[in-house]
Amino acid sequence: MNIFRRPDYQSDATQFIDQLKTAKPTLEAEQRQGRALLWDKNVDRAAVKAYAQARVAQKPYVYQTNAK
Repeated sequence: MNIFRRPDYQSDATQFIDQLKTAKPTLEAEQRQGRALLWDKNVDRAAVKAYAQARVAQKPYVYQTNAK
């Protein structure tokens, strides 16, 4: 036993999250479903490459008009 060891501390936020997980055991699965819905997407790399190649370069000063 270490004489300098402090008692285990849990912040209020950690305690709240632990209580929430205990009260609603399906919470993590629901979070994963939400993430899959919005973020976990398959990327079509060929389409991304085509978009990059089709991009038109922007003029240095976009607000300049050619009318004189």
